[in-house]
Amino acid sequence: MNRLHPRIRLLWVARAVVFALVVGGVATAATLFAPVSIPSYVPVAVGGVFLVVGVAVALLRYRAWGYEVRDDSLYLQRGVLTKVNTVVPFVRVQHVDSTRGPLERLVGLASTVVYTAGSRGADVSIPGLTPEGAEDLQDRLKRLAIASEGDDAV
Repeated sequence: MNRLHPRIRLLWVARAVVFALVVGGVATAATLFAPVSIPSYVPVAVGGVFLVVGVAVALLRYRAWGYEVRDDSLYLQRGVLTKVNTVVPFVRVQHVDSTRGPLERLVGLASTVVYTAGSRGADVSIPGLTPEGAEDLQDRLKRLAIASEGDDAV
């Protein structure tokens, strides 16, 4: 099973920190404008709880993520509370993109997105790859999808 690049943890932890700060700010505003007196430590405690839980989920999310390119399909495993195992048969692949958002570029990462035939939301994304790794995975998946065009879908 292939793992994501460890730097993806930075993005996920940063997202958790920003969310905790926003929640702490909303809690602070709520205590300032509340009709009853609320102790000043409550917003800090609320933000702290969201921070600890968010960072823990980000780190557990990294440990739970994995992908594998098999002979006839792409297999993904992810999820902290709900484990999700996804199998994408190559005969269902429409096209494959390699993307790099501003935050990903900042930490030197990229994602590979696999668009599939089927229902809405059937597309899968593999985050936390090096730019070279994302392009290599994109090329490999493209070649395997083209090679499987004559096969029947699973």
